Amino acid sequence: MAPSAGDGYVEVERVFIGAGCNRIVNNVSWGPSGMAAFGAQNAVAIFCPKSAQILTTLPGHKAVVNCTQWLPSSKDASKVKDLEMHYLLSGSADGAIMVWEVHLKQREWRRVLQVPEMHKKGVTCLTGMMISHTVAIFASTSSDGIVLVWKMVLPSTAGVDCKVSCLESLSVGSKPMVALSLAELPGNTGTTEDLVLAMGGLDQKVHLYCSDQTGKFVRACELKGHTDWIRSLDFSSPVCLGSENKNLFLVSSSQDRSIRIWKMVSHVSSANSELPSKREDIGLTSYIEGPIFVIGSTCYQVSLESLLIGHEDWVYSVEWQPPLMLNGSEYRQPMSILSASMDKTMMIWRPERTTGIWINAVTVGELSHSALGFYGGHWAPDGESILAHGYGGSFHMWRNIGMDAENWQPQKVPSGHFASVSDVAWARSGEYLLSVSYDQTTRIFAPWRNEIWLGNKASWHEIARPQVHGHDINCVAIIQGTGNHRFVCGADEKVARVFEAPLSFLQTLNHANFQKSSCINDFPEGVQILGANMSALGLSQKPIYAHADSEAPSRLHNDMPDSLETIPDAVPTVLTEPPVEEKLAWHTLWPESHKLYGHGNELLSLCCDHEGKLVASSCKSQSATVAEIWLWLVGSWKAVGRLQSHSLTVTQMEFSHDDSFLLSVSRDRQFSVFSIKKSGEGASHQLIAKHEAHKRIIWACSWNPFGHEFATGSRDKTVKIWAIENGSSVKQLMTLPQFRDSVTALSWVGRDPACNAGLLAVGMDNGLIELWSLSGGRPATACGSELLPFSAVLAVRFDPFLCHISTVRRLAWRNFDDSDSRALQLASCGADHCVRVFEVHCR
Repeated sequence: MAPSAGDGYVEVERVFIGAGCNRIVNNVSWGPSGMAAFGAQNAVAIFCPKSAQILTTLPGHKAVVNCTQWLPSSKDASKVKDLEMHYLLSGSADGAIMVWEVHLKQREWRRVLQVPEMHKKGVTCLTGMMISHTVAIFASTSSDGIVLVWKMVLPSTAGVDCKVSCLESLSVGSKPMVALSLAELPGNTGTTEDLVLAMGGLDQKVHLYCSDQTGKFVRACELKGHTDWIRSLDFSSPVCLGSENKNLFLVSSSQDRSIRIWKMVSHVSSANSELPSKREDIGLTSYIEGPIFVIGSTCYQVSLESLLIGHEDWVYSVEWQPPLMLNGSEYRQPMSILSASMDKTMMIWRPERTTGIWINAVTVGELSHSALGFYGGHWAPDGESILAHGYGGSFHMWRNIGMDAENWQPQKVPSGHFASVSDVAWARSGEYLLSVSYDQTTRIFAPWRNEIWLGNKASWHEIARPQVHGHDINCVAIIQGTGNHRFVCGADEKVARVFEAPLSFLQTLNHANFQKSSCINDFPEGVQILGANMSALGLSQKPIYAHADSEAPSRLHNDMPDSLETIPDAVPTVLTEPPVEEKLAWHTLWPESHKLYGHGNELLSLCCDHEGKLVASSCKSQSATVAEIWLWLVGSWKAVGRLQSHSLTVTQMEFSHDDSFLLSVSRDRQFSVFSIKKSGEGASHQLIAKHEAHKRIIWACSWNPFGHEFATGSRDKTVKIWAIENGSSVKQLMTLPQFRDSVTALSWVGRDPACNAGLLAVGMDNGLIELWSLSGGRPATACGSELLPFSAVLAVRFDPFLCHISTVRRLAWRNFDDSDSRALQLASCGADHCVRVFEVHCR
C-alpha cells in the first residue's frame, strides 16, 4: 500500500473476505493450481480450499458473473507442467468475457484483457483446453443462441499481454445452448485441427462439432436420448481399454434426472475401406451403437455406453475425475464421474470391476431441510476432494480421508452472504463480527484463535448463523454494556426483533477465542437456553432449554402427524472447530426474546448507546409522522421516546460516545442532533440542532470518539465535519475535498486524545474506501488554551483489489480491549455480497 499523504505512513492489509457463491450453474472452476474461482455478484472470487479462505476478489465486470474457467484446466496437467502463470476466464450477464493472469508463486493477479464483446446476452458457459504452452482454445455460449470458439496466444515472457481472436461463430438453432465441453479427438495427430466440441441445451440434444483441416468447426452428429434440457457436458481424457485404440468418453446430464455416458471410438479409414460394421456379440455391458462420422482420414463411431439413474431431481453438473500421474510421468484417466443434483446430493459413479456396469459408489449430501440442492460439483486436481455449491450460496466440500476404504468427510470451506450485505456490527469487545443481509440471514464471523495459518494470524470463519428470517434484513445493532450477548435487527417488516445468545454459542466462542468467556454465567438462575428451533411457519425462533421435556417432541408428532410442526428439531452443539454448512444452517440459531412493535413501515436503521440502556430505531417514510425515531429501553423493551424532526426516511443514527447526544441523518438532506438524558425508567430528549447539510441524500454519519465532532456523508460526493458548541448549537468545521462518487458509509476511530486525532473511513458507491487523518479543533495540553486548527489529510486510498466491487453499505472499526494503538481493524460490507476485514497499520 502506498504511503499516506500525511506525516505518517499507513499500510492496509486484507484480513478476511466472506462471500457467497452466485446461484448459477457453471459458476465455479477448480484449477490445477489448487485454487478455486467463483462469481460473487460482479466480482470473480478466488479461494484456497486448503485454508478455507477467500484470497482475493477481482474487480472489472459490470454485471453478475455467471461462469469461470481455468486455463490450464485440471485435464491439461500432462501438457503444461511447471507453468508459473495460469489464466482465468470469466463471463458475465452482460455478455463480457475477461481474461485474468495469476502468478502462482507471488499470488499476484492482473486483468490482461477483455475479450471483444460479440455476445449480445449473458455468457452462460465457458470451456477451454491448452494446445501447447503458448496456445489455448476456448469456447463460450450465451443466451443469444450463439456459440463462439476462440484462440488465445499466451506470452512466452512475463509482463506481455496475451492475444485473443475469434475462430468460429456457431448457431445451432433458435434454442440456446447452456453446456459446452472441448477435447482432442481420439487418434489425433497433435494439431489444433483435431478438436471436438460438444454442446447441449434447451433442444434436449447433444451436438458434436469437429474441426477440419482448415480449422473450421463442422457439424459431426447429434446424440439423442435426453428428454429435458441438457445442463452439463464433460469430455474425459483419452482412455485406452485393453488392446483397443484410444477412446474418448463424453458424459451428459439433464433435467430429466438421468446421466448418459457416450463412447467415441476412432477407426483409420481410407477411400476403399468400409465403415465399422455392427457388432453381433451383444452382451450385458455392450453399448448401443450410434452415429458414425468421418473427419479427414479417421472414422469415428459414437455409442451410448451407459445410462445412469440415481438422482431424484435435476442433475445440474457432471464432471470426469482429472487425470492422475502414474510413475512420475504418465497420466491416466480414472473411470470416475462426479454428479451434483438439486436433490441435495453428489454422487461418484464408477464401473464395477467384475461386470463393468456403472454404479453409484459414493453419495454425499446436505441433510439440512432448509437446503434446496446443488448447482454444481467439482473434483480437486488430485481427486481426493470434491466441492459443491448450493442454492444458498454455500460451498460444501468432502475429502477422502480413508486409508484402506473410502471415507469422505465434510471439510471447512469459505462462506458468506449470497445477497447484498446491509449492515455489520462488532461485538462489545470485538470478539466477533455480526452481519445482516438481503439474503434474510444474520451471520457471525470470528477469528478462530487455535488455528494458525499464513503469517501466524488466526483464520476467520463463520461460527454461527443466529437468524434465518423470512424478510430481507436491513439493519442491526449489538447491545452494548454488561450482560449476555444480544442484538436487535430490523427487516422489511414493521417489527424489530431481539435475539439473545444461547449457551452453545458462548461455549463455542470460548473455543474460538481460546479463552474463557465472561458471559457464560449471565443467564438467569435455573435457566439455560441451549439454542433455538425455527417455528413451523418460520416466523420466529423458539428457545431450547437444557431441562426441557424430552418426550414433548415425540408426543407432538404423534398427536399431529400431518402438521407442519414435524420440522426436525435443531440440535445445539458446542463447536470445537469451525463448523461446516450443515451445522451452521440449522444448529446455531439464537432464540428470539422480544418483538418491538410501533413503526408504521419497514425498519431501516438501528443503533444502541454505549452503556447498553437505549436502542433507537427508524423506518422507511415519506411523511414526518412516520419518520419519527423511537427509543426503546433495553431489558423491559418499552418505548420511552418518539423523536420527531425529519420529514423523510432516517438513513442512519448514532449515539455520541458519552451517550449525551443522538445524531440522525435523513433522505431529506438534513441532520438532527438530540440531547438525551436517561433516568431510571426511561429517557428524555430534546432537539438542539437541525440543519440542511447537503444538496443530496445524506447516507452516513459518525461521531468523533474523543468529543462532540461528527461527520456526515452524502450522495453529493462530499463529507462535512461538524462540531457541537456549548451543547446547544452546531457549526461546520470543514468540508473534505470532493470524492469520486457518492459517499455511502463513514466510521471514525480515535488515535490520540491529546490532539484529538483519529482516522475517518469513507466508503463510496463505487466500492472504494479511503482513510482520512483528522486532528485538531480543541486545545492541546502542550499548547495552552489556544485552539489547534482542525485539519484533514488523505491517509490512504485502498487498492481496488482490496475493496468492494459495488456500493459500500457500512464501515465499522473494531473495539479492542487490549489493542495496539498502531494496529487497527476495519470491517466493511457491501452490495457485492461481501463482508471484509482490513488491518490498518499506522507508523
